[in-house]
Amino acid sequence: MSTANKDIARLWFEAFNAHDLEALLSLYAHDAQHFSPKLKVRQPETNGLIKGKAALRSWWKEAFDRLPTLNYEVLKLTADDEQVFMEYVRHVQGDEDLRVGEVLEIRDGLIVASRVYHG
Repeated sequence: MSTANKDIARLWFEAFNAHDLEALLSLYAHDAQHFSPKLKVRQPETNGLIKGKAALRSWWKEAFDRLPTLNYEVLKLTADDEQVFMEYVRHVQGDEDLRVGEVLEIRDGLIVASRVYHG
């Protein structure tokens, strides 16, 4: 298991739960891609996929502004030299908890792609 990639995942959770957009974005490559079923719903024109830090910044800023109580509870991290599988629970006050799986692809110490899975 890649300790370095698990460390990146831990930093990802710390930044996300602090709603620290700059810390979160610092973990991503400039041309990173992100896929999420929630993107498909909230921004149908993306078909669920956004590319680049500007798009990531816009997406997460909107989420942090819209969901001030958004918090992720880590259940499991599994890593190798190229990716991390993260299993967590999405908590938002007033919403039902949502169990989520997410894969981070990592190259040269930066996230180059992420893909979210949930029902």
